[in-house]
Amino acid sequence: MRAGLPRGRVEESNAEAPEPVAICRLKRVAADMKDDVHARMPEVAPRNGKRIACVGAGPASLTVARDLAPLGYEVTVFDGEAKAGGFIRTQIPRFRLPESVIDEETGYVLDLGVEFRSGERIDSMTALMAQGWDAIFVGCGAPRGRDLDIPGRQEAAASIHIGIDWLNSVSFGHVSSIGRRVIVLGGGNTAMDCCRSARRLGGTDVKVIVRSGFEEMKASPWEKEDAAHEGIPIINFHVPKAFVHEDGKLVGMRFEIVRAVYDDKGRRSLEPTGEPEAYFECDEVLVAVGQENAFPWIERDCGLDFDKWGLPVLDKDTFQSNVPNIFFGGDAAFGPKNIITAVAHGHEAAVSIDKLLRAEPVYVRPAPMTNLVSQKMGIHEWSYDNDTSNDLRYKVPWAKAETALASIRVEVELGFDAATAFKEAERCLNCDVQTVFTEAACIECDACVDICPMDCINFVDNADEAELRPRLKAPALNLAQDLYVSGGLKTGRVMVKDEDVCLHCGLCAERCPTGAWDMQKFLLKMTPAGQGVAA
Repeated sequence: MRAGLPRGRVEESNAEAPEPVAICRLKRVAADMKDDVHARMPEVAPRNGKRIACVGAGPASLTVARDLAPLGYEVTVFDGEAKAGGFIRTQIPRFRLPESVIDEETGYVLDLGVEFRSGERIDSMTALMAQGWDAIFVGCGAPRGRDLDIPGRQEAAASIHIGIDWLNSVSFGHVSSIGRRVIVLGGGNTAMDCCRSARRLGGTDVKVIVRSGFEEMKASPWEKEDAAHEGIPIINFHVPKAFVHEDGKLVGMRFEIVRAVYDDKGRRSLEPTGEPEAYFECDEVLVAVGQENAFPWIERDCGLDFDKWGLPVLDKDTFQSNVPNIFFGGDAAFGPKNIITAVAHGHEAAVSIDKLLRAEPVYVRPAPMTNLVSQKMGIHEWSYDNDTSNDLRYKVPWAKAETALASIRVEVELGFDAATAFKEAERCLNCDVQTVFTEAACIECDACVDICPMDCINFVDNADEAELRPRLKAPALNLAQDLYVSGGLKTGRVMVKDEDVCLHCGLCAERCPTGAWDMQKFLLKMTPAGQGVAA
């Protein structure tokens, strides 16, 4: 959703916490209700003799394989696990993502003729490079969770677990229970998965404790909401000081209570409040305070350069390392992010590999396809729904709590039905439909100004932006959103529209007697590997 058209603008007057359209949930509806999609898969071209190795079978590597295999490349994916999916399979709990979905999605990629070498973990980059691959893509993720070196860590080690390792053990059935009282340290999505998993494995008193404020937690807002929905408290501004144990048995943790202090440049620091230390009893602790890259299998004399944080030195646009035919992506490139970022990296790396192996400059990126198409069908008819829905976001139905919390494998979110999905989609403000203004056709009759429900259209004398913003009919105070300023009109004035409050209702275009306004759908399609233009 474009920054200038947040759904929250519509809801500010009738909702305590405005929420955007549930795009992720609508994508799930499309996936849940799809027919057989095999016919939509790309045709695979004859082999072109080029061999590509992908290290790791996570989303980044699978994206590279999906983009390059249809072009005729012989793609081999290596992974130490029995099935493809990477962290999607091993770290995301089954109550959030059923394994059958992972099998289906990874199967679409592997069915394109990709060779998957399961149970074959790469333990030497030097040896891999010696095998004569035309290109190597490293998408092995950030497999090492950060630990917490505070007093009591070693003595109570049996009851303290690294979050991502613990989730892995749960996924494979090596861990099936946990103590009654559980503390989860950390404020990211991994911490949310840990606390919700612990709740299902026997933890009746599970709490999340973070150093930062609640709003500063790195976990997605809906992840925090889901944890709260399951009765898991999140305690913020508590810094871990010690694991408390009795004869090696963990019994609790001590925390220093802090507050956030900001300097004149907005930089935050945490300062002790002076209050007595907080103490929480616990039987087990899950440490989810971050992840870091670990490349013990990449010899430091193999020719690859690494920075001071242990990350590969890469071109941020091409994902190419200093060794021209070796590329990185996903968490392995610039550190832990998310699945969507890993997929984006995979697409860009596939473009780079394809250009390299076609002897084209990898830094010349293929331009995306863009298009603008008028939506006018008649004087008062548009091919898009321009009515503004005042509905609040619809709630996704959940499995009953007694059922969902009884098993780690019972899916919690059940998804929208078709009728609810349609109503949720109608909350969209059509950010892909742009208001297009043609100066030469404008007679400055002010009809558009009169009919605009948001008072966002103005005809004024031109000036610098700082001067323009406060003297518009409705002052444009959101500096993060650019103004739409036309060229000079016949009177010497300009048209200024505040995109921050425009609803794309199309009334200006309906009312305009000369057709100076139009509503045009904007399409952006990124160019995939194999369709770029040679430099």
